[in-house]
Amino acid sequence: MAAAASTSMAATAVLLHRLPSTKPSAVFCPLPQRSSLSVTPFKLLKECRRSSQLLVKASSSEESSFDTNELFNDLKGKWDAVENKTTVIIYGGGAIVGIWLASTVVGAVNSVPLLPKIMELVGLGYTGWFVYRYLLFKSSRKELASDIEALKKKIAGTE
Repeated sequence: MAAAASTSMAATAVLLHRLPSTKPSAVFCPLPQRSSLSVTPFKLLKECRRSSQLLVKASSSEESSFDTNELFNDLKGKWDAVENKTTVIIYGGGAIVGIWLASTVVGAVNSVPLLPKIMELVGLGYTGWFVYRYLLFKSSRKELASDIEALKKKIAGTE
């Protein structure tokens, strides 16, 4: 068992390091017939691995490097630009508590045997209705945008 696992890992390592010289193509590896099952599976597997190609592209470019100092300075600048920091902290904490609470409720509902499938059907039905009612036609999209703007003004208290 250990010898088969190490052979499999070695074959995988060899396969991963081989770069093709041509475009990859689809490979068909037929399953062995029942009568010859004891003789050919390793031969077929070997053929499939030999004929399959794996394309790996590596880049050592400095353009894709991630600068944490730049990110930290950018976030610090944005945080300093926020006027009402307590409101942001309260909203962030409320969002975290809301996500935790939703996760707990979903976990409890998911443990009931038939209820998850029923809830999935209800969700799909509501999604279909919402798309038909608000997203399908241009006039209804405008109505949705105006409703969202009115809700934002109501929440912000500027109305």
